[in-house]
Amino acid sequence: MNTTNHLRVALIQSDLIWENPTANRKQFEEKTNSLTEDIDLVILPEMFTTGFTMNASDVAETMEGETVQWLKNLAKKKSIAITGSIVVSENNHFYNRLLFVHPSGKIDTYDKKHTFTLAGEHEVFSAGTDRITVDYKGWKICPLICYDLRFPIWARNTENYDLLLYVASWPKPRIEAWDSLLKARAIENMSYTIGVNRAGVDANKYEYTGNTVCYDTLGNCLAKNNQGTEEILIVELDKEIQIKTRNRFQFLDDRDEFILQ
Repeated sequence: MNTTNHLRVALIQSDLIWENPTANRKQFEEKTNSLTEDIDLVILPEMFTTGFTMNASDVAETMEGETVQWLKNLAKKKSIAITGSIVVSENNHFYNRLLFVHPSGKIDTYDKKHTFTLAGEHEVFSAGTDRITVDYKGWKICPLICYDLRFPIWARNTENYDLLLYVASWPKPRIEAWDSLLKARAIENMSYTIGVNRAGVDANKYEYTGNTVCYDTLGNCLAKNNQGTEEILIVELDKEIQIKTRNRFQFLDDRDEFILQ
């Protein structure tokens, strides 16, 4: 695989059609096809085919299902990687599963560790147990999902990843926490940090203002939409700048050592 010090990322902030995978695939394919710039990675929101639903039995797909095949075809056609989470049924369990689909068709998967108890997600979905690091074009990427953001130890940068990303359905009433925690994750892990959140109003009448954002190694905002509107934000990440910043301050070298049980 080709490596690059510059990663161009498209952050797609979009409304979602409730529990309608066909319609959501169609809209995200149109949005992806509208990209006129060279892009390395496209990031979609949490449960991008359905919205944040607890009706898992009605909408769940398998790893051989339509959405996975659609992602593989689109990634290959556009020569890009695509990531976002969907509802997956596997071994008599439901998972809120992030799929990181490479242009080659390879798929890395991450199952949401921290299921959102306030919405009863823990009663429907099985929690993941393992964090992953995706290797893509010479970048180490740590993908997480929504509620994971509230738990800093789970995101701790012990592998010297280059990019931390969250896909989310984070509603308006707690959006200040979203903003603050994303910036904190960037600063404490000295890593580019991206959060892609949905927009619109879902079937449960929850409103989403988006606040899709990208922060750099020191917590400076590189791009943001907090208007609740649909938009594709394009950011270019420079690994050399991040390495120079880390080498200058060496904050990660002073982190405490412990093992997460």
